[in-house]
Amino acid sequence: MSRIHPLSTRGLLPLCLLALATSLAAQGGGAPPGLNREQMWFAPTAEDWKKPVGITFQRTWEDALAVSAETGKAILVCVNMDGEIASEHYAGIRYRQPEMCALYEPYVCVIASVYRHSPRDFDENGQRILCPRFGSVTCGEHIAIEPILYEQFFEGRRIAPRHIMVELDGAETYDVYYAWDTDSVFAAIRDGISNREYTPPPIVRGDRTLTERVASRDIQDRRAVETAFREGDRGLRQALLEAADESIEAVPIGLLRLAVFGFDPELSKLARGALAKTDSESAVGLISEALRVPMDEDERDALIAALSRIGQTSPRARTLAVVHQGLATRSRQIDVEGWSSAIAGGGTYSPASDWDSLESSLASSEEATGADPGDAAARLELAEATLALAVDPETAKTLASDRRTGSSFAQLMFEDARRAALEAERLGAEGWRVDAAIALSAYYLGDRDTAFARAEAAVEGIPSGAEDWSAIATIALFAQARQRQIIDAWRAREQWPGQWLTDVNAAYSVLAKHPLGTDSHVVSHHDFLKWLNAMGPAARVLDDGLARFPESPVLHDRLRARILREKGVNGLEAVYESMLSEEGASPNLPWFAGYTSIVAAEFHRRAGRDEQAVGAYERAIAHYERSIEANPASRESADHYVALALAGQARLALQDEEWERCLSQLLSSFERRPIAAGSLDGLGISPVDTARMLLARLTEAELLDLAARLESALAELPPETLAPPAYEEVGAGPSGPRSGRRGPARGRPGRGG
Repeated sequence: MSRIHPLSTRGLLPLCLLALATSLAAQGGGAPPGLNREQMWFAPTAEDWKKPVGITFQRTWEDALAVSAETGKAILVCVNMDGEIASEHYAGIRYRQPEMCALYEPYVCVIASVYRHSPRDFDENGQRILCPRFGSVTCGEHIAIEPILYEQFFEGRRIAPRHIMVELDGAETYDVYYAWDTDSVFAAIRDGISNREYTPPPIVRGDRTLTERVASRDIQDRRAVETAFREGDRGLRQALLEAADESIEAVPIGLLRLAVFGFDPELSKLARGALAKTDSESAVGLISEALRVPMDEDERDALIAALSRIGQTSPRARTLAVVHQGLATRSRQIDVEGWSSAIAGGGTYSPASDWDSLESSLASSEEATGADPGDAAARLELAEATLALAVDPETAKTLASDRRTGSSFAQLMFEDARRAALEAERLGAEGWRVDAAIALSAYYLGDRDTAFARAEAAVEGIPSGAEDWSAIATIALFAQARQRQIIDAWRAREQWPGQWLTDVNAAYSVLAKHPLGTDSHVVSHHDFLKWLNAMGPAARVLDDGLARFPESPVLHDRLRARILREKGVNGLEAVYESMLSEEGASPNLPWFAGYTSIVAAEFHRRAGRDEQAVGAYERAIAHYERSIEANPASRESADHYVALALAGQARLALQDEEWERCLSQLLSSFERRPIAAGSLDGLGISPVDTARMLLARLTEAELLDLAARLESALAELPPETLAPPAYEEVGAGPSGPRSGRRGPARGRPGRGG
């Protein structure tokens, strides 16, 4: 139900808002008579998106609190969501209209959105890359502030658009959402200031010197200082850094970043020295990045010491300190060198056997234990044979065919395996094979504590080069155990030994080279290192993984993310074009290149680069056509993304008010793959969303023939494509970015062929 949610902690709710809330409740939450959603929250045009954002948002919540305390201004929290019709209207139109933006000037404003609109926050020289949707902040900043605001103000509900006024003491004056028109929202913003008892005194920031402004947290001062550093001579730059060194409590991260990644080694060293003095968690990311470049050992130790110091209150900093201390050591439980030599020397290293052989082996083991129930070795072999059959892919397929008994039968097999292993241990069996059998059966039965403990005990005894599938499975389980220990310690804000990370790295290093290792092992290793912010080692793991598994969708997902982070959207397609030109490229690589071009197109759209977006969509379609030709099995998923690419071009035509071109591309999209019409693209917009918006515009323009063609096409679509997305359901608010498109799995070509 659409509504305005008021909080009256300071004064009475303006009567106009109360009247509107009552009216909407009486209407059952519907739109005002005569208007539909598309007419009330009309979509921004291409020209609208090109206009600058007129609201200045502070970079962090800490900055906003400091500026609010300094100026006496209240804070205005703004929440936005990609794809949601009213949020699109605010971001593309209202936040760019001077007369509307003037209403926000009496506030200290912050913006929260969990979506990324620019692939990078900084270029290779440390200069900020501003979010094209919100203007004054980076995407990383409006993403990072969201969980902080959620914890303090959102009452457990992620809803957008939303505007919350926060007073100096942290109390909320109003919280406006579910409103059917902008006038009521702007009335709350206007009345929140006009009804306020306190009038802040004016502050003239231009009266301060640049070095004095280094200590300010206000974004205006931060921008002025950073501009002066970029454009000033060396003397001014050094003076600004010396001021930063003396005012480190303000943490001028932007200024220090420019120096750290600048071309003057002495100024970079001066900036790192200032970083080493800070106690602020906001500096952790930059410290971690600074540690990736060559420097003297004393400097490195000072930065790691800063992480340790900040880590007294910051789990993230404490984790990074341990990471930098622990990655270089050797595991005491896994002999990586021994395993590498054994694998290089060859071996069978194959899955246990075919399904018939596994059944035969199990039958033989059962016969042996029946003949001599007290034989510990026979009992252990029975446990291993039962496990091998239970985890075999053919068994999984067989069980999956019978949904009534499949899961219970699998449960019984793992219980039998655990029972046999425990009995073997009771009869005197010992060593890594017993621990491994108990660990693996416990894992599949959901007893993670036992599984992890037994895996740790087993790993110590597994000989380097062991060819049993259970040995490799146990090493993978041991890696999971160490990861869970680290994560649990991090969540509990407890210190953990660097040897745990050493063990994780050693285990995955073995799996990366072993013939029974998989791309899922590579992903687990890469993602964990990235979570720890060990970007250099994570990159090496990914490169090695792609060399071994060149058609892994999950590894290509990680590769695209890394390219975007390091080279930006302009480098994204270039990397894949280079890969396509390599000799022996996979026949499925055009599919991945097509998906990459769609990702590039969506980033261009977010930045308002419509011409580049159209070109990227065209290249995506061409790549997918080549993919179908090279591998016909990829047609279904290729057609899905071609349909979304055509719809993306249609959305751009809609923004340009080219109605006939928009209609033509939508009809082509529907024809290419009708079921894709309800799928969300990377901006949270489906082909049906664009069609409905076009229909409203055609009706307004009285282009009835075109409207009739579109209505006819919509009527022929599968009914499920016309259902509204989850965030438009009654009482629903966004819960964060959607996990993927509704349709085929993201980043996955068809197999076979």
